Amino acid sequence: MIVRLTGTLVEALPTRVVLDVGGVGYELGVSANTAAALPAVGEAGVTLLTRLIVREDAMELYGFSSREERALFDRLVAISGVGPKLALSVLSTFTPQALATVVATQDVTRMSQVPGVGKKKAQRLLVDLEGVFQKDAELRSLVGLTGPSDGAAPAKAGAAAPAVSVEAEATDALLSMGFTSQEVELALDGFEEAGANTIQKVLSYALKRLGSGA
Repeated sequence: MIVRLTGTLVEALPTRVVLDVGGVGYELGVSANTAAALPAVGEAGVTLLTRLIVREDAMELYGFSSREERALFDRLVAISGVGPKLALSVLSTFTPQALATVVATQDVTRMSQVPGVGKKKAQRLLVDLEGVFQKDAELRSLVGLTGPSDGAAPAKAGAAAPAVSVEAEATDALLSMGFTSQEVELALDGFEEAGANTIQKVLSYALKRLGSGA
């Protein structure tokens, strides 16, 4: 299994790159986000994390600029009906952190922005990915949505610590979506009084306020 390549970037397009490693050129499919993170063509010492997909008629190599993106690619292609092309399309539309937020809020409108994904498919993807995030503590940790460790005792009602943790996670998620610190602070104002006590509810509350210009 090829899991990483380091070499000279000899070609770079929004959907694929060619990396020269010891005189051998490797063509890798990439997301637009990974392509944008690459240095100029001709740069040596470029490293991409990789995943090899073997099919009956071809072997295809895909490259990623981060562990988070590769982990999400792995989870996406494991979903029935999602191939590498659609997985890269999702990862071209969202950063890993932004995708985690879209899933947490079950935002069908934003998921429908992925090319080739209509409303029905967006709804199914969100449900499938929600289950993936709930079951996969490693993935939650990679994208910054860490929660209580498995087996941890539930927090007591009224305890202050969980609210602080949820607020911090929501703040990080909103900042990763491109909102300013001031916008995030205003959007989160009053979330506890509104009864938002989970990351999903807090993000939903904040995004509604941001959408209404609050």
